[in-house]
Amino acid sequence: MTRRFQGIYAALTTPFVEGEVSLDRLRENIRRYNDSGLAGYLVLGSTAESVSLSDEESASLVRTVREEASSGKMIIAGTARESTRLTIDFTRRMAHLGAQAALVRTPGFFRSQMTGEALQKHYAAVADASPIPILIYNIPQSTGVSIDSAVVADLSRHPNIAGIKDSSGHMAAVGEVVPRAAADFDFLLGAGSIVLPGLAMGAAGAILAVADAVPGLCVELYQDFVQGRLEAARRIQENIAPLNEAVVLVHGIAGLKYALDRLGYHGGLPRPPLLPLPEKGRAEIESILSGMGLVS
Repeated sequence: MTRRFQGIYAALTTPFVEGEVSLDRLRENIRRYNDSGLAGYLVLGSTAESVSLSDEESASLVRTVREEASSGKMIIAGTARESTRLTIDFTRRMAHLGAQAALVRTPGFFRSQMTGEALQKHYAAVADASPIPILIYNIPQSTGVSIDSAVVADLSRHPNIAGIKDSSGHMAAVGEVVPRAAADFDFLLGAGSIVLPGLAMGAAGAILAVADAVPGLCVELYQDFVQGRLEAARRIQENIAPLNEAVVLVHGIAGLKYALDRLGYHGGLPRPPLLPLPEKGRAEIESILSGMGLVS
């Protein structure tokens, strides 16, 4: 079995300065991440506040990450739009700028009409037209749409659909998809709380927001699992779980960006309408980072 996507990928944030995208700060983050052992980077994912970015800003982010990423790092770009045609057009544009794969979330505005048939035709059409491999993106908590495992299994046999990032957080998704999918179809976890059990059930790796804050720990967890050090991997999973909960489930992007600032990366403020992290949230994240021995 040949896996194209394995290991840990960081779902990058977008640094803003006075509300504008800061490519300089993004470059500095990438230079630090290059030494962490990450397999690559997701640009324009949910963590990047991609829905709040213009097409031109999005293009500049992909171009910058491609320029700064060290050799061998896989660059994945989120390219979803609400129509099949616009998704194809944007995917082609991001491929031209250096993206090596496209992450395509399920369309959600007309969620009641996103049947299995509609999603199957959408992804097949995008994959047919894309010059780079496609990853399905299942994030029902944001889109209101959950793609059925049977549809995923069928799509896994398309030669240009390479895998799925599942951010539902449900372990059942791994168990339902992995045994039914094509042998070269990669299941990538999107929830930092279930990386170890997901790997044990056959996932190839993970694309994680929490890997922005603690890339080394996330990579170490993966490597411990691959090399059979399961107890060590379990300890790391337990160690990062509270931070993952705080920066993904509780405080979201504002919390993640605050954690990045405290750890020496460029986080900054989210773009409105997202609000800055309140004082109580800062204290909670400070306590978690202190408990992990990452800040004093």
